[in-house]
Amino acid sequence: MKCPFCGCNDTQVKDSRNTDDDTAIRRRRECPDCGQRFTTFEHVQLRDLTVVKKNGERVMFDRDKLAKSIYLAVRKRPISAEKVEKIVNSIQRRLESTGEAEIPSTQIGEMVMESLAALDHVAYIRFASVYKDFREPKDFEEFLADLEHMAKPEGK
Repeated sequence: MKCPFCGCNDTQVKDSRNTDDDTAIRRRRECPDCGQRFTTFEHVQLRDLTVVKKNGERVMFDRDKLAKSIYLAVRKRPISAEKVEKIVNSIQRRLESTGEAEIPSTQIGEMVMESLAALDHVAYIRFASVYKDFREPKDFEEFLADLEHMAKPEGK
């Protein structure tokens, strides 16, 4: 594994363990040249998935892109990296288990929205503002009104 700090091609694994949900192996690595430590994750990929974007373009599913979008939504929120990894793992497993080779990007977006809504409302709103392409304050107001309506128990 190449060191992300200095580019050395000979990093050493110092510790390996399964993630909490047993869907990946977490490896702590150290670079013998610069001494920096970093973590890598090894994941199982059951099948190649193609994402069909809204404009019809087809791209390969990118687990890292999914994780990055979720990390942006939970930035500065009390959400651990392990929770984000669990969401990414869950979404990837659900997509692979559909049996479909092509997945609409909207399906992935809805899965992320569903996961974030259960995890953290602020992260959910952040993601929704990009995913649903909010353009003005009234878009936020309408979305928040819907969110408040969904959160209220029946009959109150």
